[in-house]
Amino acid sequence: MAEPPPPPPHPATDSRPVHPLVTVAEKVFIPDGIPLQEALSRTTHLAIGAHPDDIEFMAFDGIALCHNHPTMWFGAVVCTDGSGSPLPANTPNISPQEMCQLRQREQQRAATLGNYSFVAQLGYSSQQIQHPLHSTLVEELISIVETCRPQILYTHNPADKHPTHLRVLVAVVEALHRASPQARPQQLIGCEVWRDLDWLPDQHKIRMDVSGHEPLARQLLSCFPTQIHGGKRYDLAVPGRRQAHATFSDPWQPDTSTQVILGMDLTPLIGAPAVRLLEHTDWLIEQFHHEVRTALQQTLSC
Repeated sequence: MAEPPPPPPHPATDSRPVHPLVTVAEKVFIPDGIPLQEALSRTTHLAIGAHPDDIEFMAFDGIALCHNHPTMWFGAVVCTDGSGSPLPANTPNISPQEMCQLRQREQQRAATLGNYSFVAQLGYSSQQIQHPLHSTLVEELISIVETCRPQILYTHNPADKHPTHLRVLVAVVEALHRASPQARPQQLIGCEVWRDLDWLPDQHKIRMDVSGHEPLARQLLSCFPTQIHGGKRYDLAVPGRRQAHATFSDPWQPDTSTQVILGMDLTPLIGAPAVRLLEHTDWLIEQFHHEVRTALQQTLSC
């Protein structure tokens, strides 16, 4: 797992200046019912994802690390309402609005089971964040980051093929750019959903070992029946990907893990404008190209 840096979590009673949370407050669910400011301020690990259930797919490392931990807390932000998902086969006449409400309740159930510090469901449509650099989403993310001041932040990776995931990633990086330096996380991890990260050269992967937490993972994935009954067997695919990473991480050594999540280290982009994502991603792809080409050239020259 991605272990947090050594400093202890900040106290909830400090007097740090924060961006207004007026627009965010009504969108936040806090499983243990403590005040909003305290729920956000105690958060040490924060995940920002596009859709309901993305958090449980991609940021399970943070969920498992913080689950029932005495001083670490996991917080989640879901940016869109998930209105475009397939309708469950057993409820073919459900309206898009009713689907959004179902997915919101599913996400709240996952937050309760996972003992999250909070989950904020911002409720944007994908169209509303079509231009993420110029959306109100960035301002809401700034206010959340300024209040949480997390040690580790999980979000989507720039090689993901889902356009809404990429929009959320751009908004996250831009929010960190505009946030005060004191509020920025110490580590930023780009996570897998649509495309895994096995292609990254090993030195650029963040390997998050979540072995031993399979029961919690199964419980969380079962919170989203609208997706599973809608024809997407995420409950099988997500742990299957983690098992595959555990087995295929090393061709020469026996397995030492049962479940591994791969991440892309985006820490160098903390504080940089979102346009730097292009340069950083190009560089990583070039590293992959060099690794593959060099290995093949060496083999051909033997």
